[in-house]
Amino acid sequence: GDCMDNVERYGLAESIRAAIQSGKPFLGICLGLQLLFEESEEFGPHKGLGIIPGKVRRFAAARGLKVPHMGWNSVTVARPCPLFEGIPNESYWYFVHSFYVDPSNKTIAVASTDYGTRFVSSVWRDNVVACQFHPEKSQAVGLRLIKNFGSWK
Repeated sequence: GDCMDNVERYGLAESIRAAIQSGKPFLGICLGLQLLFEESEEFGPHKGLGIIPGKVRRFAAARGLKVPHMGWNSVTVARPCPLFEGIPNESYWYFVHSFYVDPSNKTIAVASTDYGTRFVSSVWRDNVVACQFHPEKSQAVGLRLIKNFGSWK
């Protein structure tokens, strides 16, 4: 909603698309992951950047789980990805979000997390990698992911 409006208002959408189209490595974190998708349910349907086909959906408040999903949770890496090199599978990462991505093409999913439902917590396609969790708040594993991104490609 508001974030995408500001991205458009300040002319950042085309800059982001151009950076991705250039082939340079691109890392999206949290909302940076969600903005890559075609549409979000946040405050009604809103268009995203449309770089990755799929939707951003709100967590249903179920089984006593609080929304937003806030705190530490494990991430299951499902396929090899340069960002997760040297990071143990099922490591704990820090999350703060009320929405999750639902990619149309599930093969771009690198990792998933369970919070009442299993959701995609990281994607990778070509030069674009993105994660729902916050590596900058995730201690040693987060620093390793950022280091891996810095040396990728």
